[in-house]
Amino acid sequence: MIAVQSNFLTFLQQPKQFVVPIYQRLYSWEVPQCQQLWNDIVKVAKDDSANGHFIGSVVYIAKGIYHSSSVPQLLLIDGQQRITTLTLLLSAFSKVLEEQSADIGIRRRQIQNYYLFNSEEIDEMRYKLMLTRSDKETLTRILNDKEEDEFENPALRLIANHQFFLDQLRKPSTDLEQIYQGIRKLIIVDISLDRDHDNPQLIFESLNATGLKLSQADLIRNYVLMGLDPQTQTRVYEDYWHPMERAFGQTSYVEWFDSFMRDYLTLKMGNIPNIREVYTTFKGYAQSQASPATLPEIVADIAENAANYVRFVLAKETDPDLLEAFSRINVLRLNVAFPFFLELYRDFRQGVLTKSGLVVILELVESYVFRRAVCNVPTNNLNKIFAALSREIDKNDYLESFKAVLVAKTSFRRFPADDEFHAGLLVKDFYNFRNRVYLLERLENHKRNELVSVAEYTIEHIMPQNKNLSLEWQASLGERWQEVQAKYLHTLGNLTLTGYNSEYGDRPFAKKRDMTGGFATSPLLLNQGLGQLPDWNEETIRARAETLAAKALTIWKYPEVSPATIAKYQPPAYSIVEEDEDFPEDASELIDEILASFLPTTLRQPNESDDD
Repeated sequence: MIAVQSNFLTFLQQPKQFVVPIYQRLYSWEVPQCQQLWNDIVKVAKDDSANGHFIGSVVYIAKGIYHSSSVPQLLLIDGQQRITTLTLLLSAFSKVLEEQSADIGIRRRQIQNYYLFNSEEIDEMRYKLMLTRSDKETLTRILNDKEEDEFENPALRLIANHQFFLDQLRKPSTDLEQIYQGIRKLIIVDISLDRDHDNPQLIFESLNATGLKLSQADLIRNYVLMGLDPQTQTRVYEDYWHPMERAFGQTSYVEWFDSFMRDYLTLKMGNIPNIREVYTTFKGYAQSQASPATLPEIVADIAENAANYVRFVLAKETDPDLLEAFSRINVLRLNVAFPFFLELYRDFRQGVLTKSGLVVILELVESYVFRRAVCNVPTNNLNKIFAALSREIDKNDYLESFKAVLVAKTSFRRFPADDEFHAGLLVKDFYNFRNRVYLLERLENHKRNELVSVAEYTIEHIMPQNKNLSLEWQASLGERWQEVQAKYLHTLGNLTLTGYNSEYGDRPFAKKRDMTGGFATSPLLLNQGLGQLPDWNEETIRARAETLAAKALTIWKYPEVSPATIAKYQPPAYSIVEEDEDFPEDASELIDEILASFLPTTLRQPNESDDD
């Protein structure tokens, strides 16, 4: 290892090309990180007493990987986010410099030739920075002044951050010469590694102690690909990892991939990793396999499961029946069941489970979860219940054994039967229920070909919420009107949908019924029958609740399975535990030692570090 303190622009000016390896994550800085960098540059530019501003380390492998013509290619281990962001800034700076014909002692062409391009090279070697496949095209187009509408599959963060710098530089209050002086004060620690003697993975993990953290999935990708020889590395990335990134899409990859890896490991290992320890758990899982040669096989399996995952999580399923079933479940936000769905989907794709069987199981899962919510059954053990389900099912009798396993559950694991569910439907406060819109939407659209968009309507209390009810309402509800209002106000019988909520207000029932847009002429099934009622009171509220509850029993069904089948598939007692223990990290004080050796105290800013 060789580490030296360097001025960033001087470091960048020498002919070289930084190559971001395929195992690195995509560019991930957003406007807040760019704003902080901009603020730092402005601050140091205005401080005549400041000789420099430390922006972090740049770590790369200098030998034994890439060689091309007279320009050394350097494999970038840490510093991708920082170098990419400064490249965007320099590109924007050169453009605004030309737009304003500013004379600050350096011209656009010089900035490009010194800091953005290897001026004597052609094709890809022309660029000082070469990002991974998903980001490369967007960056090269930005550097070549291509318009945004010319981009194919654009990397949105690159575009947004470049535009941020353009906007800052074009402000009338911005002094371009002052900004350039600030950029000239930027200092890095230049760390060159020798692959034969240094451990890039260990150093990578150590340097990821501060700054914008890598996701657990980023660390997994790095661990898998960095451990392979270059040829296998490229093949695995091209065949498996890049298609996964593309399937998720840039935004959803960042949002969902960590959760996917947790669900995948839950499926594979039978217990639920702590979401903050997915990387550590995966390393243990990978190391427990036969040999490092199995890593490509593991990635292939991850890719297969990821393709299934995006179908049901991101609504990319092409079969309309499955899409509808998964979409209803996703409204319930049943993320804890995703490991189970991964196995269901894999079995369906492999022909172990029929499509009709899969649809019925999904409908029963929907019913199981919703009935429990209505009956106030605690939900804190759902993750463990679903983690154990696949081991309780007989896949030679998939559907019937699944029904039996659910029905056999007792206590807090139970599937509420019809009588319990019916009782809950009559008394629950559904107005303050998390899934109230889902409830009304399902009641409205069940077996309806012309579906109603519930989002276009608001929830209406037929009996108003106002505690100071009018004399007409008091007369309708009777002497016990306060008690009736308190008891039934937010219950199923008193709630409906309308597009005339503001017009209804606290009007008496007869006016709500007969006015323009009133209940009598409403096209909604939920309002059927209201137009024929002479009054609204405790009796009619209870009667409507009974009608809707009877309908709910046909929507959220209880499994039909014989006692003999239940006895046959009585599930064993599995212990599925969530790992909350604190795992030891591969900690290192390497970066602190480097900074202590090569930076004066006044330039150290220990809270600033790159995130690769």
